[in-house]
Amino acid sequence: MPASPPPRAARRVSRRVQLARRRALALLIVLLLGGTIAAVALSRPGEAGAGAPSEPPAPQAPQAPQAPQAPVSATPAPSPSNAPSPAHAPEPGVCDDPAVLDALAGGTGGDVVAAAGGGAAFRAAVASGAAPCIDLFDSGRTWVVVNKHHPLDPLDYWPTPQAQPQGIRVVSGGGWLRADAAEALDGLAAAIIADGVGTLGVDSAFRPYAYQVDLYNGYVASRGQAAADLRSARPGHSEHQTGLAVDVVACDGGCGSHDGFKGTAEADWLVDNAWRFGFIIRYEDGATGTTGYSWEPWHLRYIGVELAEVYRDGEFETLEDFFGLPAAPDYDA
Repeated sequence: MPASPPPRAARRVSRRVQLARRRALALLIVLLLGGTIAAVALSRPGEAGAGAPSEPPAPQAPQAPQAPQAPVSATPAPSPSNAPSPAHAPEPGVCDDPAVLDALAGGTGGDVVAAAGGGAAFRAAVASGAAPCIDLFDSGRTWVVVNKHHPLDPLDYWPTPQAQPQGIRVVSGGGWLRADAAEALDGLAAAIIADGVGTLGVDSAFRPYAYQVDLYNGYVASRGQAAADLRSARPGHSEHQTGLAVDVVACDGGCGSHDGFKGTAEADWLVDNAWRFGFIIRYEDGATGTTGYSWEPWHLRYIGVELAEVYRDGEFETLEDFFGLPAAPDYDA
Protein backbone atom coordinates (compact mmCIF):
# COMPACT_ATOMS: atom_id res chain seq x y z
CA MET A 1 0.00 0.00 0.00
CA PRO A 2 1.18 3.46 -0.70
CA ALA A 3 2.55 5.44 2.18
CA SER A 4 0.24 7.95 3.58
CA PRO A 5 1.26 11.62 3.46
CA PRO A 6 2.86 13.06 6.59
CA PRO A 7 0.65 14.92 8.85
CA ARG A 8 0.25 18.69 8.25
CA ALA A 9 2.16 19.56 11.43
CA ALA A 10 5.12 17.47 10.32
CA ARG A 11 5.21 19.26 6.94
CA ARG A 12 5.29 22.73 8.59
CA VAL A 13 8.23 21.63 10.77
CA SER A 14 10.09 20.37 7.70
CA ARG A 15 9.58 23.69 5.85
CA ARG A 16 10.88 25.66 8.84
CA VAL A 17 14.01 23.52 8.96
CA GLN A 18 14.65 24.05 5.23
CA LEU A 19 14.13 27.83 5.51
CA ALA A 20 16.54 27.99 8.44
CA ARG A 21 19.13 26.07 6.49
CA ARG A 22 18.81 28.44 3.53
CA ARG A 23 19.22 31.52 5.76
CA ALA A 24 22.28 30.03 7.40
CA LEU A 25 23.76 29.26 3.99
CA ALA A 26 23.06 32.80 2.72
CA LEU A 27 24.63 34.29 5.84
CA LEU A 28 27.67 32.11 5.40
CA ILE A 29 28.05 33.27 1.79
CA VAL A 30 27.77 36.95 2.82
CA LEU A 31 30.42 36.49 5.50
CA LEU A 32 32.75 34.78 3.08
CA LEU A 33 32.33 37.58 0.49
CA GLY A 34 32.87 40.28 3.11
CA GLY A 35 36.05 38.66 4.32
CA THR A 36 37.42 38.41 0.81
CA ILE A 37 36.76 42.09 0.10
CA ALA A 38 38.38 43.13 3.38
CA ALA A 39 41.43 41.03 2.63
CA VAL A 40 41.82 42.67 -0.79
CA ALA A 41 41.46 46.17 0.71
CA LEU A 42 44.08 45.47 3.38
CA SER A 43 46.48 44.20 0.74
CA ARG A 44 46.41 47.73 -1.04
CA PRO A 45 47.62 50.35 1.43
CA GLY A 46 46.46 53.89 0.74
CA GLU A 47 43.29 52.82 -0.99
CA ALA A 48 40.09 52.83 0.98
CA GLY A 49 37.57 50.20 0.46
CA ALA A 50 34.40 50.96 -1.39
CA GLY A 51 32.34 53.28 0.75
CA ALA A 52 35.02 53.52 3.48
CA PRO A 53 35.74 57.07 4.66
CA SER A 54 39.30 58.30 3.94
CA GLU A 55 41.38 59.57 6.82
CA PRO A 56 42.12 63.30 6.95
CA PRO A 57 45.77 64.22 6.23
CA ALA A 58 48.00 64.69 9.23
CA PRO A 59 48.54 68.40 10.06
CA GLN A 60 51.92 69.82 9.01
CA ALA A 61 53.99 72.35 10.88
CA PRO A 62 53.78 75.91 9.40
CA GLN A 63 56.79 76.94 7.27
CA ALA A 64 58.48 80.37 7.28
CA PRO A 65 57.61 82.52 4.23
CA GLN A 66 60.27 82.42 1.50
CA ALA A 67 61.75 85.56 -0.05
CA PRO A 68 60.47 86.24 -3.60
CA GLN A 69 62.85 85.03 -6.30
CA ALA A 70 64.12 87.34 -9.04
CA PRO A 71 62.70 86.60 -12.50
CA VAL A 72 64.91 84.39 -14.58
CA SER A 73 66.40 86.28 -17.54
CA ALA A 74 66.69 84.66 -20.93
CA THR A 75 70.11 86.28 -21.35
CA PRO A 76 72.88 84.59 -19.44
CA ALA A 77 74.83 86.65 -17.00
CA PRO A 78 78.02 88.08 -18.49
CA SER A 79 81.04 85.93 -17.96
CA PRO A 80 84.64 86.60 -18.85
CA SER A 81 84.00 84.93 -22.19
CA ASN A 82 80.76 86.69 -23.17
CA ALA A 83 80.91 89.98 -21.28
CA PRO A 84 80.36 92.98 -23.62
CA SER A 85 83.44 95.02 -24.40
CA PRO A 86 83.39 98.63 -23.25
CA ALA A 87 82.02 101.12 -25.81
CA HIS A 88 84.66 102.84 -27.88
CA ALA A 89 84.59 106.58 -28.38
CA PRO A 90 83.82 107.59 -31.99
CA GLU A 91 86.77 108.34 -34.17
CA PRO A 92 87.51 112.07 -34.29
CA GLY A 93 86.29 113.72 -37.49
CA VAL A 94 87.83 116.33 -39.73
CA CYS A 95 86.21 119.11 -37.76
CA ASP A 96 87.69 117.79 -34.50
CA ASP A 97 91.23 118.16 -35.81
CA PRO A 98 92.92 121.31 -34.43
CA ALA A 99 95.10 121.51 -37.55
CA VAL A 100 92.01 121.70 -39.77
CA LEU A 101 90.39 124.32 -37.55
CA ASP A 102 93.59 126.39 -37.55
CA ALA A 103 93.80 126.19 -41.34
CA LEU A 104 90.17 127.26 -41.67
CA ALA A 105 90.80 130.20 -39.37
CA GLY A 106 93.88 131.55 -41.12
CA GLY A 107 95.08 129.36 -43.98
CA THR A 108 94.46 128.93 -47.67
CA GLY A 109 92.19 126.34 -49.26
CA GLY A 110 95.25 124.19 -49.94
CA ASP A 111 96.21 124.39 -46.27
CA VAL A 112 92.78 123.12 -45.23
CA VAL A 113 92.86 120.25 -47.72
CA ALA A 114 96.33 119.22 -46.57
CA ALA A 115 95.33 119.36 -42.89
CA ALA A 116 92.32 117.15 -43.65
CA GLY A 117 94.61 114.44 -45.00
CA GLY A 118 94.76 115.37 -48.67
CA GLY A 119 92.31 115.76 -51.52
CA ALA A 120 90.71 112.31 -51.32
CA ALA A 121 90.15 112.49 -47.55
CA PHE A 122 88.80 116.03 -47.82
CA ARG A 123 86.34 115.15 -50.58
CA ALA A 124 85.18 111.97 -48.84
CA ALA A 125 84.51 113.82 -45.58
CA VAL A 126 82.61 116.62 -47.30
CA ALA A 127 80.58 114.38 -49.63
CA SER A 128 79.55 112.09 -46.76
CA GLY A 129 78.41 114.99 -44.57
CA ALA A 130 81.14 114.29 -42.01
CA ALA A 131 82.73 117.74 -42.28
CA PRO A 132 80.12 120.34 -41.25
CA CYS A 133 82.85 122.91 -40.65
CA ILE A 134 83.60 122.96 -44.40
CA ASP A 135 81.27 125.48 -46.02
CA LEU A 136 80.92 124.64 -49.71
CA PHE A 137 79.21 127.98 -50.33
CA ASP A 138 81.78 130.25 -48.75
CA SER A 139 82.50 132.67 -51.61
CA GLY A 140 86.15 133.11 -50.64
CA ARG A 141 87.07 129.41 -50.65
CA THR A 142 88.81 127.60 -53.51
CA TRP A 143 86.19 124.82 -53.32
CA VAL A 144 83.16 127.14 -53.42
CA VAL A 145 80.21 125.77 -55.39
CA VAL A 146 78.26 128.43 -57.32
CA ASN A 147 75.27 127.20 -59.29
CA LYS A 148 71.61 127.90 -59.98
CA HIS A 149 70.64 126.86 -56.47
CA HIS A 150 73.46 128.60 -54.62
CA PRO A 151 74.32 132.23 -55.43
CA LEU A 152 77.34 134.03 -54.07
CA ASP A 153 77.09 135.57 -50.63
CA PRO A 154 77.09 138.51 -50.81
CA LEU A 155 75.67 138.83 -54.31
CA ASP A 156 78.19 141.54 -55.16
CA TYR A 157 81.14 139.56 -53.81
CA TRP A 158 84.54 140.82 -54.95
CA PRO A 159 87.55 138.45 -54.68
CA THR A 160 90.92 139.63 -53.36
CA PRO A 161 93.78 139.64 -53.98
CA GLN A 162 93.66 139.66 -57.76
CA ALA A 163 96.39 139.42 -60.37
CA GLN A 164 96.76 139.26 -64.13
CA PRO A 165 98.36 136.18 -65.66
CA GLN A 166 101.65 137.07 -67.30
CA GLY A 167 102.31 134.18 -69.67
CA ILE A 168 99.11 134.12 -71.70
CA ARG A 169 97.54 136.52 -74.15
CA VAL A 170 94.45 138.43 -72.97
CA VAL A 171 92.00 138.67 -75.85
CA SER A 172 89.22 140.58 -74.14
CA GLY A 173 88.56 141.98 -70.70
CA GLY A 174 91.31 142.68 -68.22
CA GLY A 175 92.18 139.03 -67.63
CA TRP A 176 92.10 139.53 -63.87
CA LEU A 177 91.76 136.47 -61.67
CA ARG A 178 92.24 135.62 -58.06
CA ALA A 179 96.00 135.58 -57.50
CA ASP A 180 96.32 131.81 -56.99
CA ALA A 181 94.24 131.07 -60.10
CA ALA A 182 96.26 133.55 -62.19
CA GLU A 183 99.52 131.88 -61.18
CA ALA A 184 98.14 128.43 -61.99
CA LEU A 185 96.92 129.62 -65.41
CA ASP A 186 100.43 130.83 -66.27
CA GLY A 187 101.76 127.35 -65.57
CA LEU A 188 99.07 125.75 -67.72
CA ALA A 189 99.66 128.14 -70.64
CA ALA A 190 103.39 127.43 -70.59
CA ALA A 191 102.84 123.65 -70.48
CA ILE A 192 100.56 123.52 -73.53
CA ILE A 193 103.17 125.41 -75.52
CA ALA A 194 105.98 123.17 -74.23
CA ASP A 195 104.00 120.09 -75.30
CA GLY A 196 103.79 121.50 -78.82
CA VAL A 197 99.99 121.51 -78.80
CA GLY A 198 99.23 125.19 -79.37
CA THR A 199 98.66 128.51 -77.65
CA LEU A 200 95.83 129.67 -75.43
CA GLY A 201 94.33 133.11 -74.90
CA VAL A 202 92.05 134.53 -72.19
CA ASP A 203 88.69 135.62 -73.53
CA SER A 204 86.94 136.27 -70.20
CA ALA A 205 88.09 136.09 -66.59
CA PHE A 206 86.79 137.93 -63.51
CA ARG A 207 83.40 139.58 -64.00
CA PRO A 208 81.96 141.91 -61.36
CA TYR A 209 78.29 141.66 -60.43
CA ALA A 210 77.33 144.78 -62.41
CA TYR A 211 79.04 143.44 -65.53
CA GLN A 212 77.11 140.18 -65.24
CA VAL A 213 73.84 142.10 -65.05
CA ASP A 214 74.48 143.69 -68.45
CA LEU A 215 75.83 140.48 -70.00
CA TYR A 216 72.89 138.32 -68.90
CA ASN A 217 70.30 140.88 -69.94
CA GLY A 218 71.92 141.06 -73.37
CA TYR A 219 71.57 137.27 -73.77
CA VAL A 220 67.93 137.42 -72.71
CA ALA A 221 67.21 140.22 -75.19
CA SER A 222 68.84 138.37 -78.08
CA ARG A 223 67.94 134.75 -77.36
CA GLY A 224 65.12 134.67 -74.83
CA GLN A 225 65.43 133.75 -71.15
CA ALA A 226 65.33 129.96 -71.57
CA ALA A 227 68.22 130.01 -74.06
CA ALA A 228 70.06 132.62 -72.01
CA ASP A 229 69.91 130.42 -68.90
CA LEU A 230 71.68 127.62 -70.79
CA ARG A 231 74.60 129.87 -71.75
CA SER A 232 74.90 132.67 -69.20
CA ALA A 233 74.53 132.78 -65.42
CA ARG A 234 72.14 135.17 -63.77
CA PRO A 235 73.82 137.95 -61.77
CA GLY A 236 75.18 136.62 -58.48
CA HIS A 237 75.25 133.03 -59.82
CA SER A 238 78.33 133.29 -62.06
CA GLU A 239 81.58 131.44 -61.34
CA HIS A 240 83.42 134.26 -63.08
CA GLN A 241 82.55 136.55 -60.17
CA THR A 242 84.63 134.34 -57.84
CA GLY A 243 87.82 135.09 -59.76
CA LEU A 244 88.38 131.32 -60.08
CA ALA A 245 86.92 130.81 -63.59
CA VAL A 246 88.37 131.68 -66.97
CA ASP A 247 87.22 131.19 -70.56
CA VAL A 248 90.04 130.34 -72.97
CA VAL A 249 90.32 130.25 -76.75
CA ALA A 250 92.84 128.79 -79.19
CA CYS A 251 95.30 131.36 -80.54
CA ASP A 252 97.25 129.64 -83.33
CA GLY A 253 97.99 132.36 -85.87
CA GLY A 254 94.96 134.22 -84.56
CA CYS A 255 92.60 133.72 -81.65
CA GLY A 256 89.33 131.97 -82.34
CA SER A 257 85.95 132.10 -80.58
CA HIS A 258 84.30 130.06 -77.87
CA ASP A 259 82.27 128.00 -80.27
CA GLY A 260 85.33 127.42 -82.45
CA PHE A 261 87.23 125.93 -79.49
CA LYS A 262 85.32 122.64 -79.56
CA GLY A 263 87.29 119.83 -81.18
CA THR A 264 90.64 121.68 -81.22
CA ALA A 265 93.91 120.11 -80.08
CA GLU A 266 93.97 122.64 -77.23
CA ALA A 267 90.54 121.52 -76.04
CA ASP A 268 91.59 117.86 -76.08
CA TRP A 269 94.80 118.67 -74.21
CA LEU A 270 92.85 120.43 -71.46
CA VAL A 271 90.69 117.34 -70.91
CA ASP A 272 93.81 115.32 -70.10
CA ASN A 273 96.05 117.91 -68.46
CA ALA A 274 94.11 120.78 -66.87
CA TRP A 275 94.00 118.93 -63.51
CA ARG A 276 97.80 119.11 -63.25
CA PHE A 277 97.46 122.85 -62.66
CA GLY A 278 94.38 122.71 -60.44
CA PHE A 279 91.72 123.30 -63.12
CA ILE A 280 88.67 121.29 -64.18
CA ILE A 281 86.35 121.70 -67.14
CA ARG A 282 83.32 122.87 -65.21
CA TYR A 283 80.54 122.33 -67.78
CA GLU A 284 81.12 119.07 -69.61
CA ASP A 285 79.23 117.50 -72.48
CA GLY A 286 76.16 115.59 -71.27
CA ALA A 287 76.08 117.21 -67.79
CA THR A 288 73.39 119.81 -68.49
CA GLY A 289 70.88 117.88 -66.38
CA THR A 290 73.08 118.55 -63.34
CA THR A 291 74.64 121.96 -64.02
CA GLY A 292 71.90 123.59 -66.08
CA TYR A 293 74.42 124.80 -68.66
CA SER A 294 75.29 123.55 -72.13
CA TRP A 295 78.72 122.13 -72.89
CA GLU A 296 81.53 124.68 -72.48
CA PRO A 297 84.94 123.08 -73.12
CA TRP A 298 86.52 126.54 -72.83
CA HIS A 299 85.30 127.23 -69.28
CA LEU A 300 88.03 126.32 -66.77
CA ARG A 301 87.46 126.41 -63.03
CA TYR A 302 90.29 126.48 -60.50
CA ILE A 303 89.86 124.23 -57.40
CA GLY A 304 93.52 123.52 -56.55
CA VAL A 305 95.79 120.69 -57.63
CA GLU A 306 94.92 118.35 -54.73
CA LEU A 307 91.18 118.39 -55.44
CA ALA A 308 91.57 118.52 -59.22
CA GLU A 309 93.61 115.32 -59.13
CA VAL A 310 90.92 113.50 -57.14
CA TYR A 311 88.30 114.90 -59.54
CA ARG A 312 90.24 113.44 -62.49
CA ASP A 313 90.94 110.09 -60.82
CA GLY A 314 87.27 109.68 -59.88
CA GLU A 315 86.15 110.57 -63.43
CA PHE A 316 83.74 113.16 -62.08
CA GLU A 317 81.96 115.48 -64.50
CA THR A 318 80.44 118.06 -62.16
CA LEU A 319 81.33 119.70 -58.86
CA GLU A 320 77.85 118.81 -57.66
CA ASP A 321 78.57 115.09 -57.96
CA PHE A 322 82.10 115.54 -56.64
CA PHE A 323 80.86 117.04 -53.38
CA GLY A 324 77.67 114.98 -53.09
CA LEU A 325 75.32 117.89 -53.81
CA PRO A 326 71.95 117.66 -55.58
CA ALA A 327 71.68 118.63 -59.22
CA ALA A 328 70.92 122.28 -59.94
CA PRO A 329 69.57 122.44 -63.51
CA ASP A 330 67.12 125.25 -62.82
CA TYR A 331 66.85 128.32 -60.65
CA ASP A 332 64.70 128.03 -57.54
CA ALA A 333 62.69 131.11 -58.54
